[in-house]
Amino acid sequence: MEILHSKIFGENISSTPLLVFHGLFGMLDNWGSFGKEMGEFLPVHLIDLRNHGRSFHSENMSHDDLANDIANYMTHYGIEKAHVLGHSLGGKAVMQFALNDPEKVEKLIVVDISPKAYPPHHQGIIKALETVDFETVKSRNEVESVLNQYIPEKSVIQFLAKNLFWEETGDTKKLNWRFNLKTLSEKYNQFVSNAIKFGVFEGETLFIAGEKSNYILPQDSFAIKQQFPKAQIVTVKNAAHWVQADNPVEFSEVVRNFLGLN
Repeated sequence: MEILHSKIFGENISSTPLLVFHGLFGMLDNWGSFGKEMGEFLPVHLIDLRNHGRSFHSENMSHDDLANDIANYMTHYGIEKAHVLGHSLGGKAVMQFALNDPEKVEKLIVVDISPKAYPPHHQGIIKALETVDFETVKSRNEVESVLNQYIPEKSVIQFLAKNLFWEETGDTKKLNWRFNLKTLSEKYNQFVSNAIKFGVFEGETLFIAGEKSNYILPQDSFAIKQQFPKAQIVTVKNAAHWVQADNPVEFSEVVRNFLGLN
C-alpha cells in the first residue's frame, strides 16, 4: 500500500489534526504559509495527491481512488478522526472521502469547488504542458517561454513551473514535471467531468468560494445542501479560484472561525 507524501506542522499539539489537499497540477508547497500559520493551533498535514508533487504515480485517478488514499494515509499515521480541507480537485477528494468514511471526518472544508460535474476546461494547459520537450529544453526559462505561447496568464505559468525539477538518471540530468502528466491527461474526464457520487455527509461542512471565481455559483447551493445538509457557504472577497493565495488573511480567518480556533 502506497502512502501519500506529506509535510507536517504542529506535530506536538494534541488536538484533532487538519489534513490539507491541493488542486490539479498543484502540490503541498502551495500551502506552505497556511500550514505554518495553522500549525500554531493544531497539527497540520499538507499532503500531495497521487500523481502530484512527491507522491506516488498511478494509472488510476478516480474520486474513489483519491478518497481511499486519504483513508490509507490516516491509517498509516494512526489518525482516527481529522478535519479535512481540499481545494478544487482536492475538494472533490475530501468530499468523496467524507461520503465514504464519515466517521473519520470531524469537520469538512471544501475550497472553491462543488460536488457537480464540470465541463472540461484545462485543455489549453494540458496542450501547453504536452508541448514541452524535455529532450531539448535546458532551463526553466526555456520551459516558461514554451508555456507562454499557449497560456496568457503569467501567474498560471509560474504556478505550473513550480512543478519543474531536475531528474537524474545515471550521469544525465534533465528537467521534468513532478506531476504525472500522462495519467492526468488520460483520466481528466474521470475526475473533472464527473460529479461526486451521490451520498449524504451529515457532519459540519464549510464551502469557501472566491468572490471572483465561477466555480461555485449561487445555483449550486441546492446540490451542495442535498449532499452536505449542514453546509455553510462563505465567499472570500477579492479572491479568484486560488482563494488562499489571493486573500490569505481573510481565508485563514474563515478557516480558524469554522474550526473554533479564534
